[in-house]
Amino acid sequence: MARLESDLRAGLDRFWQAAAAILDGGTIRLVPPDQATFSLARNFFSTLFLYSYYRIGIPAERRILYAAINQCLRGMVTGCDNLLDDEYKTTLETDLPPQAHRFRSVLDIMVADRVLFALLAEYCRVHDLPVERALRASAASLRALTESGAQEAAEEGGIDERLPPEIVLANIHHFKTGVLFQSTWAVPALFEEAITPEALAVQEALYRIGIGCQMLDDIVDLFVDVRERRHNYVASMIVHREPAAMWEDLQRRLTTEETPAGLYAAWPDLAARMRTEALATLSNGLGNLFLDRHQLLVRPAAAFIAGRIGVEIDEDEQTL
Repeated sequence: MARLESDLRAGLDRFWQAAAAILDGGTIRLVPPDQATFSLARNFFSTLFLYSYYRIGIPAERRILYAAINQCLRGMVTGCDNLLDDEYKTTLETDLPPQAHRFRSVLDIMVADRVLFALLAEYCRVHDLPVERALRASAASLRALTESGAQEAAEEGGIDERLPPEIVLANIHHFKTGVLFQSTWAVPALFEEAITPEALAVQEALYRIGIGCQMLDDIVDLFVDVRERRHNYVASMIVHREPAAMWEDLQRRLTTEETPAGLYAAWPDLAARMRTEALATLSNGLGNLFLDRHQLLVRPAAAFIAGRIGVEIDEDEQTL
């Protein structure tokens, strides 16, 4: 893991240096990142993406490049989420006032986009590759992100029906999170000489990790998603697979200040099944991503991700 931590630090350093150079001379100043900014805990998913490159033997120079590019993608995705959710999760710390969260999100997106192309152009220049390669890679990264973005856009005005749960996974979460987790391979696909079967396998593992994360998100966001008329796997399970009384109970609780915890306490079998399925999907992805010698990391990694999302799991569930 020391190698991954070193690659991650180098990639994030490259991102921040490029961002500082782009903002240099303007009226907005970049605040230098602190040590926590580079921690594995704060960059856990970035580390998983980096591991996927390490897993198939991509050299350190390009792993570091891809880590920097993934930070650009993270900035774009987080910036868009901030605007859609009217909140601000920091990806780029500047001296802009905290209350200017909308413009800070816009700035994050603009800077991340310019850093991405600067990184690609510099790599092509150093390695005597045509600039068209950088243009193609930049376009490929956008196309990869817009697959997920188009799904988000389709839900922005609210949905008119609760789709069956299997359709939610296959047609909604497939794009929303599964394909999004694979977007970190859009650029490597253009810079690596060949995409081997093993590379395709780790991309499928990332897809499963993304789907598992979204299922956990749906457990936490059940009430919010129902109120905002958004697709939610748990809501679809309740409508299509559970007694009508459960949906009626959910609707009643929506009129109060309750969180989903009260519903799950009243219907513990549902809660247990949803957690088990989500953790099994997540653990399957992690198990297929990690090398044999790293399989002991599957359980703690799944527990860390679940905890970060907000789903508490007990020791029995950690044995998945």
